[in-house]
Amino acid sequence: MLLIKNASQLLTLKGGVRREKEDYDLGIIENGAVLIDGDRIVEVEETKELRNSADYEIDASGHVVMPGFVDPHTHLVFSGTRENELYMKLQGYSYLDILKMGGGILRTVRATREASMEKLMKETKNRLDYMLSNGTTTAEAKSGYGLNLETELKMLRVINEISHPVDLIPTFLGAHALPPEFKSSGEYIEYLKEIIPNVAPHAKFIDVFCEKGVFSAEESKEYLMEGKKYGLVPKIHADEIEDIGCTKIAVEVGAISADHLVKTKEENIEAMAKTGIIAVFLPATPYMLLSKEYANARKFIENGVPVALATDLNPNAYTESMQMVISLAITQMRMLPEEAIVASTINAAVAIGMQNEIGSVEKGKQADLIILDTKNYQQIGYHFGVNLVKKVIKKGKVVWRRHNVLH
Repeated sequence: MLLIKNASQLLTLKGGVRREKEDYDLGIIENGAVLIDGDRIVEVEETKELRNSADYEIDASGHVVMPGFVDPHTHLVFSGTRENELYMKLQGYSYLDILKMGGGILRTVRATREASMEKLMKETKNRLDYMLSNGTTTAEAKSGYGLNLETELKMLRVINEISHPVDLIPTFLGAHALPPEFKSSGEYIEYLKEIIPNVAPHAKFIDVFCEKGVFSAEESKEYLMEGKKYGLVPKIHADEIEDIGCTKIAVEVGAISADHLVKTKEENIEAMAKTGIIAVFLPATPYMLLSKEYANARKFIENGVPVALATDLNPNAYTESMQMVISLAITQMRMLPEEAIVASTINAAVAIGMQNEIGSVEKGKQADLIILDTKNYQQIGYHFGVNLVKKVIKKGKVVWRRHNVLH
C-alpha cells in the first residue's frame, strides 16, 4: 500500500459534476491523507484519523495534493509544426485566411499523411511526456489530420496502441477541414458517412469543426447522427469564430460537450444549461490567435452550465500544460481559482465520460494524483510560467517526480 500524508491541502473534488456557481468547492481536507491499495484509493481522511499502515509513505507536508489533471480536448497526434504561421498572424492574417492559403490544418494534414506510424508514435510520446510532467494523467485525443480513411485509422492506432502512463480516450474527428481532393463539404460529409463503420470500433467519440467556411450546422448534424448509429458519442467544435447554430446542434444530437464557445449567444447558453452538456473552454487558442476575445466563462457559470478546461494541444495552440490553461482561464476569462481547478479535474472527466473513475480523490476511484510544490490551491494559476508539479501518481504508482522520470 501507498500512503500520502500531511498534505497542507488535499483537494478531493468529491461530489460529482459542478453546475451552479455556488457548487465550485474543492472538497478540501486540511492536513489530508490518501491511502492507496494497488491502483485504487481505499481511504481519504485527515492524516491523524488514518490509522492503517502502508508499505511506502510520501510525506506531502507543505504541499497541495489533488487529482491529476484531465485534458478533455487535444489534437495530440500530428506531424510537423507551424511556427511560421505565428508570423502571419502578427501581420494580420486570420485563422481562416491561413487555412484558405493552404496552411493551418491542411498543412498538418500533408505532414501527417506522409509520416510513418513509428514517427507519429515517437512525436506523440514526446508530447505525452510533457503532459505527464505537467500533471495531466488522462487526456482525450482526436484524429483529424488525415481526412482519409487510411490516415485517420493510422492516427487512431497511435492513440489506442501507444504505451504511456497517460490514459488516452480516442475521438474520430474526420470532419476537421475539407481535404483538397474533395470539391465541396457536402461531398466530403458523404464520404465520411461511408467510412464511419470502419472507424467506429477504434473511437469513443465523434467530433466536427462546425464553423462558417468549414462545416455548416446541418452538415455537422448529419455527420454526428451517423456516428451515433455506430455507437460514437457526439462532441462538437462550436462557435469559435462565429455562432452559426452549432450549440443548437449539440443540444439536438445529445452531445456530451460543446467546445470553444467564444461567440456563443446568450440564448444558446441557456439552451445548453437545460441539457447538462459540458462547455469546454480552450483559452490557449485565442491566446495564440492573438485575440483579446475569450469565451464568456462568467455567463456560462451564472447560467448553470457545467464548464471544463482543456489545452486544445495542436500545432496552432502548442501547449501540453493544463497549468498554463488554468492561469489563462483565471486572468483572461475571470474564472475563480476553484472554478478553474474544478474545470480541469472532475468537470473535465465528465466531458469525456470518465467521472466514475477519475477526476476526484474518493474511495474506490483510480489512484491518479499529483503533488504540487505549493501550500494552497490559490497559488495554482497565480504562480505561473513554471511547473508546480513535484510528483505524479498514476494508478497508484509514482510515475514522474521532479528531476527523475520513472517510466
